[in-house]
Amino acid sequence: MSSSYKLGFWVLTALVVGNMVGSGIFMLPSSLSEAASPAGVLFAWLFTGFGVLMTALVFGNLAVRKPSLTGGPQIYAKELFPANSKASILSGFMSTWGYWIGSVAGNVATITTFASYLSTFFPILTSEAEWFSVGGFTLKVGNGLTFLVCSVLLWGVHFIIIRGMEEAGKLNVAVTAAKVAGFALFIVIGLFAFDKSNLLPMTAPRFDEAGQSIGLMSQLKNAAVITLWAFIGVESAMVFASRARKQTDVKKATILGLFIALGIYVGISVLVMGILDQRTLIQSEKPLIDAIETVIGPIGGQILAVLGLISLFGSTIGWIMLSAEVPYQATKQGLFLPVFQKENKKGMPIFSLNISNGLAQVLIFSTVSNSISDAFDFVIIIATLAYLVPYLISSVYQLKLTITGETYKDLSSRISDGIIGLLATIYSIWVIVAGTADIKTFSYGMILLASGIIFIKPLLKKKSSVTKGQKAA
Repeated sequence: MSSSYKLGFWVLTALVVGNMVGSGIFMLPSSLSEAASPAGVLFAWLFTGFGVLMTALVFGNLAVRKPSLTGGPQIYAKELFPANSKASILSGFMSTWGYWIGSVAGNVATITTFASYLSTFFPILTSEAEWFSVGGFTLKVGNGLTFLVCSVLLWGVHFIIIRGMEEAGKLNVAVTAAKVAGFALFIVIGLFAFDKSNLLPMTAPRFDEAGQSIGLMSQLKNAAVITLWAFIGVESAMVFASRARKQTDVKKATILGLFIALGIYVGISVLVMGILDQRTLIQSEKPLIDAIETVIGPIGGQILAVLGLISLFGSTIGWIMLSAEVPYQATKQGLFLPVFQKENKKGMPIFSLNISNGLAQVLIFSTVSNSISDAFDFVIIIATLAYLVPYLISSVYQLKLTITGETYKDLSSRISDGIIGLLATIYSIWVIVAGTADIKTFSYGMILLASGIIFIKPLLKKKSSVTKGQKAA
């Protein structure tokens, strides 16, 4: 690939920050306050931050030690089994499939949320007036226009990306810089209204549906599962490792991006808890807007809406790039359908982009029907497993390298990486268990991951043909 398509350190960092800091930040303070007391929330951020830091160190280390394995954390699934075995191909494909489908679904969630924030300036997007009826189906004006807005955003970003990875990356840098600056300004402004008494009592009780008091450790657990969703995307630089100018940039960008995102999340969470009292924060449907309006009045809502649009636009660029890159890189590893390797003149995975965004367009039809939208929300929750499982796979693979000693020449780095890998593995297992305690959620998550098995036959057939050819030779 030409060097003109290589991504530099700041582009990779912007991908990490842009993909991590999306729409979730606007509702996170309220969700966290409902799940835990201020003390529980702070401990949850520390716990999750440490766990994700260990995972990020794993990503960065593997990118340097195994530069030929590119495309994301799910790619390491094949390395847990004998090379070129059916188990290797099956595990690699299934992990990639789940991660890809999860990414496409996540794209649509981001895009539809963009339309929601746009309605602040164009209320017609929420209009309940009837547009037209076909048979028993009636399309409302708001739903129809939302569908059009989402479609324009999806394909507008699509055409930006196909012009070249570097151009799309630079645009993402600019948008991410504006996003970070906006949130930093929000924090500075909010400091003037910060009242530490709103954080008291630090260990205020929380209650479950049965009215039973929830202890601090259980609060921490509930909040830690919520905070994890804020870190989905920390692996973004790793997905684009093959396009990086230097492999060491992948590790540096991952760590720096993580700390920038963590600073934004923790800063805003603590700030909002200090501006709004706990009862108001728990009941708020728009916590950041309610907080900023106490400082600068109603205009704060519009300022936050603009910041939200910038944030979501940047996330849309990053996640569309990522969702197309995942199957493209997996194909290079022999783990996905060969047609996904097709590129355009700019070196972009054009077929993968077309299919990924085509699937996203189909899912965007959920905006025209509330019933479909409700079902789609459930799919988004289930798809989270598509991210968590590859995180565990990466950690286990690093443990395997440290145990076998592969790529290591000195004992000290082997021991330190082994400790990091072990901590990341324990954290990943804990999150998966805590996040899928509901057996229904777990079962549907497994079904989603297994749904790609119908497409595995061509790969296994190709493997069998190659093996027979080698034996004949």
